[in-house]
Amino acid sequence: MDTIRLTMAGALLRFLDNQYVSYDGVEEKFVEGVFGIFGHGCVVGIGEALAAKENKLPFYQAKNEQGAVHAAAGFAKEHNRRRIMAVTSSIGPGALNMVTGAGTATANHIPVLLLPGDVFACRQPDPVLQQIEIPHDYTNTANDAFRSVSRYWDRINRPEQLMSAMLNAMRVLTDPSETGAVTVALPQDVQGEAYDYPVEFFEKRVHYIERRIPSEGQITRLAQLLNEAKKPLVICGGGIRYSEAGDALASFCEQYHIPFGETQAGKGMVRWDNPYNLSGIGNTGSQAANRLAKQADLILGIGTRFGDFTTCSKWLFQNPECKFVSVNVAPADAYKLNSMPIIADAKLTLEALKDTELLKGYHSRWAEQIKQERALWDKEVDRLYSEDIPSSLSQVRVLGELNDRLLPESAIVVSGSGSIPSDMQRVWRTRVRGTYHMEYAFSCMGYEIAAALGAKIAHPDTEVVAIVGDGAYTMLHTELLTSIQEGKKIIVVILDNAGFHCIDNLQHSQGIVHYGNEWKRREASTGRLTGSSLSVDYAMNAESWGAVGLHADTVQALEDAMKQALQEDRSTVIHCHVAPKSMTGGYESWWRVGTAEVSTNPEVEQAWKEMQAEIKKSRQF
Repeated sequence: MDTIRLTMAGALLRFLDNQYVSYDGVEEKFVEGVFGIFGHGCVVGIGEALAAKENKLPFYQAKNEQGAVHAAAGFAKEHNRRRIMAVTSSIGPGALNMVTGAGTATANHIPVLLLPGDVFACRQPDPVLQQIEIPHDYTNTANDAFRSVSRYWDRINRPEQLMSAMLNAMRVLTDPSETGAVTVALPQDVQGEAYDYPVEFFEKRVHYIERRIPSEGQITRLAQLLNEAKKPLVICGGGIRYSEAGDALASFCEQYHIPFGETQAGKGMVRWDNPYNLSGIGNTGSQAANRLAKQADLILGIGTRFGDFTTCSKWLFQNPECKFVSVNVAPADAYKLNSMPIIADAKLTLEALKDTELLKGYHSRWAEQIKQERALWDKEVDRLYSEDIPSSLSQVRVLGELNDRLLPESAIVVSGSGSIPSDMQRVWRTRVRGTYHMEYAFSCMGYEIAAALGAKIAHPDTEVVAIVGDGAYTMLHTELLTSIQEGKKIIVVILDNAGFHCIDNLQHSQGIVHYGNEWKRREASTGRLTGSSLSVDYAMNAESWGAVGLHADTVQALEDAMKQALQEDRSTVIHCHVAPKSMTGGYESWWRVGTAEVSTNPEVEQAWKEMQAEIKKSRQF
């Protein structure tokens, strides 16, 4: 067998550079580059291999390791999980900074390959700088923290272990039912050790992502349930996006007169004005979707995880006769809510259902309800979009101006935490498929700007706009500098309400006094954060990074700022002060939270009693 002598790190990069995927007959390069920050645990190992002239994988210099993972996730999502980035870091704090990003990727089923440096496998210089020593288990390092947030985890203690480890990594990364964060820890001494690798390990390898074809029995069972249903409702999840099933969903719903609500991951796969599109569903859903969901006698979940925000903590489906069926490539998701599991591809299943003779003549009995509820919801969104608040902007008004007038229809909008996802799932009107990019499985503050950079790298000729609250901006915005460095212009719109008001709303809704969420100075007289509000100039902050900084506190100023931002050739931040509590309401939804049973505050105890009453209305599993 022909061999080539390479360091483990050099072999790793050469292997990654020769991985391809094939989907529906289209072959694409799988690994597009490496994000990372060099430290002593990786710079002389994988760093040396990345710097070598024979390496063809571009290196993106991140400014925060968590941000690097979010950027990689944003990139992979924009490519429907068929192109990825790897992310490398040093040992210790650099590696641990990636754990949150790993959790975000895994919760959202987004493939990201993490390559954290690790301690010495030989142990000769132990304890090394940044090593955490666990006296009862010396094999345990900081990188073991990745185990609970990775779909596959490995550590390369000998250079020849790389071969089996990377084949397993590719197996998981390219499997739609398993994909998420994959962590392969790289001890810093082993990164530089050489081995005679078989040449065939580096040959071009194509990973075929096959659609799982629904069986005749599955279609028969689905058709039977539909024939028995009077008021079925579809929940459009992220599986619709990744199987590219938007047209199939629209056609299926039109043929059988079935409405659908959108999850955060599934939103935007069908235009907002499709007559069967009820917009978002659940705790952050629309009035239309939630009203019909309460009456539905069959819920057909397609590619959804049935998270608590989608199901209102299993409270939303009030019809005692309601049945559930779940079409999903991931069995763990297909069995949720005691559903009839259909382990199959979303697009192929919808097409088969549309064409089956078993549903010939079927038509739901929603009659005019779909049209009526849509009309009521459209009127409500129009009202929100034109809402005037004296001497201020409402948060929803800003979204309306951006959505209806100021942004190109093809602009990709990115967000991921706070109250903005709630508002956008309800009221954002997607006009071009795939332009709504929301991370809400992990609701990770700080995802927005980093993921927008990843989306821009994926689509360099498309405007990418991160819509972010002031809380999330301060949490993590340093990849704004990377966007300047790379010449990848993004637009960041900061909706500043001086605090974490999404959580303040939740806090106060449970009878708790406003505490610890508004950005206020500490008062000497009380010792509490109840003093004057903090004032921050985020536009000036952006300028310090090399971006363009603009202010917009009126509708006209917002229009002027966005016109300028669209004309700029570098990243631009628009700082908008918005009125606190100017987000959307709950729209006939409910969410279970862990309210205190005993308190000296009678309002808290009343909230607990009300919680128990709603729990009784909820499904138990």
